[in-house]
Amino acid sequence: MPRDVQSPANTYRLQITADFDLFEAAARLRYLHELGVDWVYLSPLLAAEPGSTHGYDVVAFDHVDPSRGGTEGLGTLSAEARRLGMGVLVDIVPNHVGVATPAEDAWWWDVLHHGRESEHANAFDIEWPAGDGRLLIPVVGDGDEDAIQVRGGELWYHDLRFPLAPGTSTHDEQHYRLVNWHEADDNLNYRRFFAVNSLAAVRVEDPEVFAETHIEIRRWFEEGLVDGLRVDHPDGLRDPKRYLDDLALLTGDAYVLVEKILEPGESLPGDWATEGTTGYDALGLIDRVLTDPAGQQPLDALETRLRGGPVDWAAMIHGTKREVADGILHSEVRRITREVRRVTTAVSFTDIEDAIAELLACFPVYRSYLPEGIEHLEHAFALAREHRPDLATTYDVLQPILSDGWSPPARRFQQTSGMVMAKGVEDCAFYRYSRLTSLNEVGGDPSVFSVDVDAFHAAMATRQADWPRAMTTLSTHDTKRGEDVRARITALAELPDVWSSALDELLTLAPLPDPGFGSLLWQAILGAWPASRERLHGYAEKAMREAGDRTTWTEPDEAYEAAVHAAVDAAFDSDDVRRVLDGLLSHVAALGRSNALSAKLVALTMPGVPDVYQGSELWEQSLVDPDNRRPVDFDHRAAVLAGSAEDDAVAKLHLTRAALTLRRDRPELFTSYTPVTATGPAADHVLAFDRGGAIAVVTRLPAGLETAGGWGRTRLDLPVGEWRDILTGHPVVEVRGPSGPSLETTSTAVDLADLLAIHPVALLVREDT
Repeated sequence: MPRDVQSPANTYRLQITADFDLFEAAARLRYLHELGVDWVYLSPLLAAEPGSTHGYDVVAFDHVDPSRGGTEGLGTLSAEARRLGMGVLVDIVPNHVGVATPAEDAWWWDVLHHGRESEHANAFDIEWPAGDGRLLIPVVGDGDEDAIQVRGGELWYHDLRFPLAPGTSTHDEQHYRLVNWHEADDNLNYRRFFAVNSLAAVRVEDPEVFAETHIEIRRWFEEGLVDGLRVDHPDGLRDPKRYLDDLALLTGDAYVLVEKILEPGESLPGDWATEGTTGYDALGLIDRVLTDPAGQQPLDALETRLRGGPVDWAAMIHGTKREVADGILHSEVRRITREVRRVTTAVSFTDIEDAIAELLACFPVYRSYLPEGIEHLEHAFALAREHRPDLATTYDVLQPILSDGWSPPARRFQQTSGMVMAKGVEDCAFYRYSRLTSLNEVGGDPSVFSVDVDAFHAAMATRQADWPRAMTTLSTHDTKRGEDVRARITALAELPDVWSSALDELLTLAPLPDPGFGSLLWQAILGAWPASRERLHGYAEKAMREAGDRTTWTEPDEAYEAAVHAAVDAAFDSDDVRRVLDGLLSHVAALGRSNALSAKLVALTMPGVPDVYQGSELWEQSLVDPDNRRPVDFDHRAAVLAGSAEDDAVAKLHLTRAALTLRRDRPELFTSYTPVTATGPAADHVLAFDRGGAIAVVTRLPAGLETAGGWGRTRLDLPVGEWRDILTGHPVVEVRGPSGPSLETTSTAVDLADLLAIHPVALLVREDT
């Protein structure tokens, strides 16, 4: 249930880097304030690995990163925010630290130096016996062991340096062992962030570790520098609920959001000390209510043809998750197995290992929080028994152990299931499934093609009742495709025949070994166009290697990759390819703009706290990171806002300003949620809702609307009142109430053809209250 905390009306996310530090951010707050922003939302600030562009590889918890502006920079930004009446929200990283450069992390260095006797040994989740008392560091290349050398009182491997234990002089005498990088898959004995060896997990469930890792964060709140926090990857923590309770005590019950991925139909635990998620669940609903369900069958047929047979999403992700459990996260599976074996030896190590991997592959959500979520574990067991009936006896042994939330194997299983889901689905299957890639987004299930208006309204009513201050968003630093890339791709659901014909021609002109991947690639090019050659080559490389079925990061297939890169080049160099691409753009560009404005208005006005990702007040046509973390031209945006510069996305910027300003300055207009209905031949093409005095009206399925001849006599039923569209400034016909005691009229209809004559969206404000 909603908590009584100070919360923002809206937020604006800034990526703080050495090139865009806290001082520079402070200088941009005036523009953000004029845009209507209430709180500024900052990426991680604590000291990070040298050269880090994202800040998630924290190396010290007691100070702000000097390269990002340091303590003085945060003070400057906070003071400017206070002067403008703005709040400050900061992203924090409690799950892990950066250890890529051992000397930069004093705790990690001390553990390497002193082993289990280090005062910081308990801070890390290390299983010492699994390494025969030594910490395994997987950094050595194949056949490169001779590069490990002792010099200058330290152990060196190329440009990496490590401490020598007191009184020692050889590698064999250390508390750690540098091993081949392949050993990370099977034998790693410290927990990581997903499969990133250079991010070592910390045990914030230990009160002393919590206190030490939150020293600087505590100062922020004691000195009034920061108002709220965004918690990165809570699913990696041993006990997320307890962590959030501890955080509430430390911050004085401040506004806190969690980067929690919810699968369709899944709910956030109601007893967590948080205002809700960072908004991927909202993003998925917005995209799907704007997706034409009629496109599903023909796009399924296209995917079947390209792949040479039907594609079963559930079977695909079971396979990719099992690959992860048997591959890059096998060391985590083996650790759970060892913990089970400490409880029982009734079945063999090999069978437990196999069964754990299968359960992780069958787990339907990111994780459970036992006893909450026991139904997800039961589902995984039922599905695993179907897949692997030969392990029935092992499942009988495992089920009571993994169902006991206090057992060490169950707690570690819960920490691991989210890793397998993220690596197997988001970072693999999302690049293999190409039916309609606007649906392949973090927190979404691509097999759910669309939702209807009634389902959207029901979800919003629940959101208003249960999580009214959770974040809503369309783009983040982690989205696979920016909001306007997705908006353009969404239009293909309305034009499946146009898309299929154009794709066939593109694949003929620029042949690819895998036409299914070709579909994914050309959707990205179409969505992001115009884009630089460099950006598209970067995306193509990441997408095909993450897919991992034809080429990988560690074993690239040069011939396959050359064909993919040749297709990218053809978009720039081939007149025939450009003809097809330009033809596609002529069909979808206007539809994409309509979808983009509709999605933006819904995200900014629906229940929750809307966030605008940096720069997305203009077209956001980025692809997956690092493309979506590129520098933003704030001077240009400020000039467009002031009317001294032009941009073809000016309508989006003014929509964003209008909605943000209204939410900041008129919060009383956003206290409820009521669907607004339409009647007439094009009623299915409008989505509208009343937030308590502010009504959002958006166009959906614009191609179908055009084919049907426009709005015609379709009308929107408005409540009684004097309404004005603040996007155009035009008054809407006054809706009068009953003129006598026997009359019950409380609404009247207005023509959508008039209301949406200028923009495909409208934001109505009741002016007589």
